[in-house]
Amino acid sequence: MKKQTQLICAGRNKKYSGYAVNPPVVRASTIVFESFAQLKHAAGQMGNRVPYYGRRGTDTHFALQQAICELEGGAGCALYPCGSAAVSGALLAFLSAGDHLLMVDSVYEPTRALCNKILKRLGVETEYYDPRIGAEISKLIKPNTRMIFLESPGSLTFEVQDIPAICQVAKQHNIVTVLDNTWASPILCQPFALGVDVSIQAATKYIVGHSDVMLGTASANEQHWPQLREQSYLLGYCASADDAYTALRGLRTLAVRLKQHEQSALAVVDWLLQRAEVAQVYHPALASHPGHDIFKRDFSGSNGLFSFALTCGTASQIAAFIEGMSYFKMGFSWGGYESLITATMQVQRLRTATCWPQLGPLLRLHIGLEDIDDLITDLSQAFARFHAAE
Repeated sequence: MKKQTQLICAGRNKKYSGYAVNPPVVRASTIVFESFAQLKHAAGQMGNRVPYYGRRGTDTHFALQQAICELEGGAGCALYPCGSAAVSGALLAFLSAGDHLLMVDSVYEPTRALCNKILKRLGVETEYYDPRIGAEISKLIKPNTRMIFLESPGSLTFEVQDIPAICQVAKQHNIVTVLDNTWASPILCQPFALGVDVSIQAATKYIVGHSDVMLGTASANEQHWPQLREQSYLLGYCASADDAYTALRGLRTLAVRLKQHEQSALAVVDWLLQRAEVAQVYHPALASHPGHDIFKRDFSGSNGLFSFALTCGTASQIAAFIEGMSYFKMGFSWGGYESLITATMQVQRLRTATCWPQLGPLLRLHIGLEDIDDLITDLSQAFARFHAAE
């Protein structure tokens, strides 16, 4: 079955939807039973999508969990109130005091903060590694290394990791591998086919697709699903039925939205490459991008998110650039229908000097579903404001 068809069919089990096209929104805290035997049976069915208590889920949640598993290939899926909660849930499910965590240096900033603040306080040692290390990560493994965390492409600068090579090394040492797969969504990269043990999605982004829900998922292979499921449940993670329903609805149009995001983003990239002010564009679909060959091997396409570095620019010039946009909105997150812009004067890195040369200020764009000519006009006017602020 092709991915576009799978997106339409995933999670649409009649057990959850009944006679309707979409599953109903089932909101519940308490689940009531007809007999003590029925209650005891439900209590022992934690991994089988059987209603027991609201935090474990209802048919609405089960439909979304099944859909994510069908799309990514995992054995089970846990739901969280946001993407960062999915990251923390996965980390806390497998790490203990005294453990050593290998964390990719291009990781999403809130994940870095979690490692440097909470995990450090709990006695977990975090060591950052160059995202382009590949199989050479074997040199960093210690006797107490318990997890390798990947994010590909990397946050802000979009370094592409050799996921199969890293996972192969991890399996040789019985180390859990966790991938933040949000950039690819559930359809541009198949994490479990590449050897990953746990795959995370900030469903807030492309899965929901309309910037109106906070939601996260973490799916795991058969070996690691029981531990992820139990630990996430014990930590109290859950999501509302309304948010699960909205995510299911977003899934149905994911393929067509991503195709348009990709097409428009590449058009903007081509335009930016002609600008003298642009020192470098960070987009893994570019043949000139480091790791492009790996990207072509492991990904089936791209999306609307990328960055570009300027040759120079002061803080006041950057403010002039991003303020006063007509169509690009200034804000965080991405994956919705709208175009977004953010900027930073300094990228936080410890180990990636080889693949992140410090050029000028970095601007990150999410290309939405607006007309491409309007977006390019908006950027052209932004460059004019940039120069006027010199």
